[in-house]
Amino acid sequence: MHEHSLAPSETGGVVLDIGGDMGALIIYTGQEFHGREIEISPTAGPDRPDPAPRTHAAVRERQVRDGVFFSAVYTDLPAGSYTVWRSDEVPAGQVTITGGAVTEFVWPQHATAGRLIPKTG
Repeated sequence: MHEHSLAPSETGGVVLDIGGDMGALIIYTGQEFHGREIEISPTAGPDRPDPAPRTHAAVRERQVRDGVFFSAVYTDLPAGSYTVWRSDEVPAGQVTITGGAVTEFVWPQHATAGRLIPKTG
């Protein structure tokens, strides 16, 4: 994973280009992942190269009406099976992207990942 400093995104700040054979992926993490990039790649198979090319997205603070959560969003992925990478050589898990839909993945060691952190004050 790579690290970046990114400003929070607000409600409606992400546009998903899904439909037909294109889907999207949201990876929920804990707050400590803020600014890190998480890589994904198509899962190798008979019609996909090994190693498959990877893409990445940064974990950002997502501000919503009642609080914040932290996630990486991949907005336009061809339908199919993908590997979510914990590091360059260690996978964190597998997901299946379906055209016209949003797939959600919770980072493995974070039982509370994706939970809303309520606004205070």
